[in-house]
Amino acid sequence: MAEKLAPEKSHSYIHNGQKVFDWDQTLEEVNMYIDLPPNVPKKLFSCKIDSKHVEVGIKGNPPYLNHDLTFPVKTDCSFWTLEDNMMHITLQKREKGQTWSSPIMGQAELDPYAADLEQKRLMLQRFQEENPGFDFTQAQFSGNCPDPRTFMGGIRSG
Repeated sequence: MAEKLAPEKSHSYIHNGQKVFDWDQTLEEVNMYIDLPPNVPKKLFSCKIDSKHVEVGIKGNPPYLNHDLTFPVKTDCSFWTLEDNMMHITLQKREKGQTWSSPIMGQAELDPYAADLEQKRLMLQRFQEENPGFDFTQAQFSGNCPDPRTFMGGIRSG
């Protein structure tokens, strides 16, 4: 049932009419998806993930992305992979349940309506994780949704 509360679609960061990356999030991580340019050997792509910064590019060239992250991440659990013609960056949230409005600070932030939908989906994901015998896929919130990170004493660990 938890997979039914996974992101249904990704969000796109468009700059000057071109897609820079797509992204989505779960309670624990933010995923970025970058289409790779054709005819570049895979071994030339690089990605550096710091606790508050990400840098992506082709070795020997200026970075394609070089931005501060919206929130800090756990670098020991964050990683990147190349899948077909895409770079997939998995950023492990330092604060589980925190709703990100964008992976990179000050860029491509979700509008208030989309941010509210993300927060509601993460809250339902939290309920599902804490109550695995129940199905929250049809649940809805009326009014403002609480913060999934802090609601009722916060997220339980372990």
